[in-house]
Amino acid sequence: MRPEDLRLISETIGSPVTSVSTLAGGFSHETCLLELPDGQVVVRLGGPDPAIEAAVMAVARDHVPVPEVLHLLPEAMILEYVPGIPLTEAFTEPGMKELGQEVGQVVARIATVTFDRPGFFADAALSIPPQPPWSSQLPEMAATCMAAAGHRLDPATREAWLSLCTTHAPALSEIDTQPFLVHADINPKNILVTRRDGTWQVAAILDWEFAYSGCPYGDAANMTRFGADYPEDFVDAFREAFGGHHPHDWEYLGWVLDMFALSDLVTRPPGHEIADQAATRIHTLTTQTPPHP
Repeated sequence: MRPEDLRLISETIGSPVTSVSTLAGGFSHETCLLELPDGQVVVRLGGPDPAIEAAVMAVARDHVPVPEVLHLLPEAMILEYVPGIPLTEAFTEPGMKELGQEVGQVVARIATVTFDRPGFFADAALSIPPQPPWSSQLPEMAATCMAAAGHRLDPATREAWLSLCTTHAPALSEIDTQPFLVHADINPKNILVTRRDGTWQVAAILDWEFAYSGCPYGDAANMTRFGADYPEDFVDAFREAFGGHHPHDWEYLGWVLDMFALSDLVTRPPGHEIADQAATRIHTLTTQTPPHP
């Protein structure tokens, strides 16, 4: 955090900052914990548009646990501090079936927020301009990303991935018009959990910068994308809890929706850990029999 950022934040909250520590955060922003004489706050610096993210968090907060936005600055948000541990740290503790059920239920509730149409938010009023359907966007988006992913994927894999995306894209016509809130970055690092009276609870869903209006199956697919690295009991319980709110074909359609995220991830610069994992998954998916609805 730059000294000028710290001065502005201190002036905004009307309190001196006694210490600053960096928290784990996304790749497009910096997240810091600020100690104050009378408590703590969290500051998010950067991201595509803090005003849009703050507006999304405001509508989501009535449905799922979300930190309150205390102050909004041109390039930052000041958030309430929510006690808890990242879901990744909880994976070493007992009670994974219970935790999977809790996370699945909470992720499913994100989609209880609805909008007039699907698409990306244009401003802090959460207006959504018309856009082509997801089923027609996927092949074009995959082609653009594969053209930029030569540093991470070999030509044969890029060609095979584009073919796979093009083949399965028409299936998205089934959910093209769904206008539900989608977090779009649901994974263990963006979920805080805690134990209360011996019971696992989600304390907060973090990092809403990529949220949009669409189909919630993408969130479940995002959560289970690297599920082989999580406790099996957790993943099974998550799938069961999420699936209880949605039709039986959510896993297949979520798998197709996740092609957007995987295609985009592999365009990141070298040294990006999650992008490297995405490249491995793309290679795996192009060499195995794909799922079917």
